Amino acid sequence: MSGAAGTRRQRALRKAIRELAPHIPLADAEPIFREALSAPTLRSLPPSIAVWLATTAHIRHRHTDYDALLADGYDRDAARFFVVDRMNEILTQWGATRLVDPEVEDTEIEQFPA
Repeated sequence: MSGAAGTRRQRALRKAIRELAPHIPLADAEPIFREALSAPTLRSLPPSIAVWLATTAHIRHRHTDYDALLADGYDRDAARFFVVDRMNEILTQWGATRLVDPEVEDTEIEQFPA
């Protein structure tokens, strides 16, 4: 079934995005949805986990200096340390029900689309 509402997985992912971050801008929600739906590392995960990982990767790469820090020679852990506060600011603006805990390692989506 592929009607206007989409597949069961698509509906579950959209619901998970709304539940995680009810104020997320559409310009951010759509790439997060596409990543959670299609990334090989996320396809087999429960929707809430796939959305969380896609959301944190999206914020890290699109709304922080993470990639610039890596380009400047910082290692992944140091770069993440420097952007966690900004990530949590964005999540808070989006009304997120969860924030990034710098003490907990999330699985990185290594190839987030440009």
